[in-house]
Amino acid sequence: MWAFLARKILRLGGWTITSGAPGVPKAVIIAVPHTSNWDGLWALTYIVAIGLKVKFFAKRSLFWFPLGNLLRLLGGVPLDRRQAGSAVDQALALFDESESVYFGLAPEGTRANAPIWKSGFYRIAVAADVPVIPGFLDYGTRSIGLGEPITLSGDQDADLEIFRALYTDVVGRHPEKAGKITFQ
Repeated sequence: MWAFLARKILRLGGWTITSGAPGVPKAVIIAVPHTSNWDGLWALTYIVAIGLKVKFFAKRSLFWFPLGNLLRLLGGVPLDRRQAGSAVDQALALFDESESVYFGLAPEGTRANAPIWKSGFYRIAVAADVPVIPGFLDYGTRSIGLGEPITLSGDQDADLEIFRALYTDVVGRHPEKAGKITFQ
């Protein structure tokens, strides 16, 4: 019932679902571009629509009643951004604890003007030895979906070239805020 309702909401919002659940048991899923608060709402609606269970970090300040209960139900994990480095460790623990887990995040790290991507998703995928699945919300075509899993080579420059090619034509809600696909 929830999946049916989520598909209806996406359709009413003008979105077209382009893919279903991935065929791998574990992966880091990246959501790009992340330029608006709406991105999270549409992404969560999408994962409910396709019946995918995804763990994701959300800033700790969002976990107040009743929003916190809903976020946890949808896979949200509170993140204290003041604890540097703890996010990667928390994500790796999720992969160690489960036979099947998807961990989603936005490499831009924020919906504000992000000049570059944060490397956490890359470090998590390499350390957990899982592929990265490129997710997208394309406001230009109003399409939402997941690409094919990408096994990282460990060569950041070469791997980032793959992501650059994938996201070349994907348009965010606020394109001027989209991060450049590079690390510090």
